[in-house]
Amino acid sequence: MRNSLSQLTPADLRRAAALKEKIASLQDELNRLLGGKPGASGRSGGGRGGWKMSPEAKAKIAAAQRKRWSKLKRSEKK
Repeated sequence: MRNSLSQLTPADLRRAAALKEKIASLQDELNRLLGGKPGASGRSGGGRGGWKMSPEAKAKIAAAQRKRWSKLKRSEKK
């Protein structure tokens, strides 16, 4: 059995590429059947996840930050 990429023939590399495309196609089909988005297989390209903060949580965090800033500004005046 050949393990090194340098020992693979061009035909082997073409077959490996074709198999990889077939796997991706089957994964997309499976995702569609399960209700997912096509092309969503494997790891994503980056970015934030699907978790979103509620408007109430954002307002609470903003209010807390304003309170911290005002406390800091008060202490600097003294």
